[in-house]
Amino acid sequence: MFLQALSCKVPEYSFTQDECWDIFEQSRAAETVTDRSKGILEKVLKGDSGIDKRHFAVNDIESLFDRDAERLNHDFEAHAPELAASALTEALEKAGRKASELDALFVCTCSGYLCPGLSSYVSELLGIKQDAYLQDIVGLGCGAAIPTLRSAHNLIKADPTSTVAVIAVEICSAAFYLDNNPGVLISLCLFGDGASASIWNGRPGPSQLKATGFDTLHLPEDRELLRFINRGGKLRNKLHKTVPEKASNAVMELFERQNLSSDQYIISHAGGRDVLEAINRKLKQHPLTEATNVLRNFGNMSSPSVLFALDDFFEGDGKDESLWLTSFGAGFAAHSMQLEKT
Repeated sequence: MFLQALSCKVPEYSFTQDECWDIFEQSRAAETVTDRSKGILEKVLKGDSGIDKRHFAVNDIESLFDRDAERLNHDFEAHAPELAASALTEALEKAGRKASELDALFVCTCSGYLCPGLSSYVSELLGIKQDAYLQDIVGLGCGAAIPTLRSAHNLIKADPTSTVAVIAVEICSAAFYLDNNPGVLISLCLFGDGASASIWNGRPGPSQLKATGFDTLHLPEDRELLRFINRGGKLRNKLHKTVPEKASNAVMELFERQNLSSDQYIISHAGGRDVLEAINRKLKQHPLTEATNVLRNFGNMSSPSVLFALDDFFEGDGKDESLWLTSFGAGFAAHSMQLEKT
């Protein structure tokens, strides 16, 4: 399948890490955690986390400390379809297409749950035709964009005349949770909201980029290192200190088994500063510039992050003939694909 257009969107409200610290420090929540926890939050938010600012769908983020599980899911229901539709609208405009011309829509997310899924809401907002194939992919965490693209690839392979949209959208602020666990505290300092949308079909597009070489590595024995658990009806993130090393090992294994050249250009998910540094130690010749830029400007947005990095590549020189994309997250799982110019 060939890339026709890519668009990335974030909510209008943004906060620097310093602003996030000030909001927490002045909140009632600051009285509910230990001094050690406050120290962790201050160190990450006021230190060099690799993040300058993050975007949130909710403008009064101080109110997140008081939201119950029902209110958080209502936040997801209110904001995820809107942000996803905004990204897809722009992608369709770039591709010179109308929503009514789409034959299928794939949507991945992990930061909220709706039934019917987000694809139903987006199709209604944009007027996607009633016989279009809608597919929601939930539960793959930060790595979800690439396996979702793989599903789109399989549909287009079966019917090369199809035009397919793929959306990765996360309202991470709707998965807000606070306690004294270091992994929970660090997660609060990393994640932001965002959405990517891309248009694909079986004919070369303006970029001439063809998706190929999809690969996946599943390590379910390491599931407890990184995943959501349900605590009091809320999504609570588990984040173990070994995740950076686990992610770098998984990425390295995928890279090696694809028999890629040492100068292959890599576009990576922006998991966090320590994750990117760990990957860079394994793949020393690859600076992961785009992932670093995305982390700096948006934080970790979970599933859309790798496509934000691809968009950052396009905004730069964008001259490489072959790109290797990798994403990773809950499962523990890592994924990869190639984009090659035809």
